[in-house]
Amino acid sequence: MTATLIYCYDPMCSWCWGFRPTWSKLQKALQGLIDEEKLSIQPMLGGLAVDSDAPMPNNMRTKLQATWQNIHQQLGTEFNFDFWQQNEPRRSTYPACRACYVARDFGLEEEMYHAIQHAYYLDAKNPSNLETLTECAEHIGLKAEGFQKAMMHVEKEALLEEEIEQARHLHLNSFPSLALLKGDQLISIPLDYQNHLSMLESIKKAL
Repeated sequence: MTATLIYCYDPMCSWCWGFRPTWSKLQKALQGLIDEEKLSIQPMLGGLAVDSDAPMPNNMRTKLQATWQNIHQQLGTEFNFDFWQQNEPRRSTYPACRACYVARDFGLEEEMYHAIQHAYYLDAKNPSNLETLTECAEHIGLKAEGFQKAMMHVEKEALLEEEIEQARHLHLNSFPSLALLKGDQLISIPLDYQNHLSMLESIKKAL
């Protein structure tokens, strides 16, 4: 029986950005189990913040900038703080989540995830905006018009909201989260942001 490792994330989650190098190492370390069909990896979108056109309140801006600084100090993660001067931030991550959902249908979810992170955290662009997301889509090889139509479809059919509800049902309420689904048993995998080996050991024990 193949177990499923669920990776719950939001492309605009700063801790997911900090976790990215270790997550990449863990995925590579798990490749043998995947090849043996003992394990599969299932990304799941968590959805940090609903659609909103309202400017981000100043207290939230201050809190997020402090979070970025904290992650940088703890993990050495690079952030471009010019974002806060060059943009009108909004507390809205659902559009970026929808972009990853659309890219999944083309087998490009991880590429879109990384493109959004790069645009946000390094290029100081705002992934709450469709313009930025369309640039990311084109960067990974998708056509702008088709991408935007697919985004409208995902929003109209509330497909992202269905996935977020599934994540909540599994009690995956923080991002990033890892959990191993083995039969009808869901086993939480403790995160280690700096060493993938502890998570690898936990997954192997749970299998």
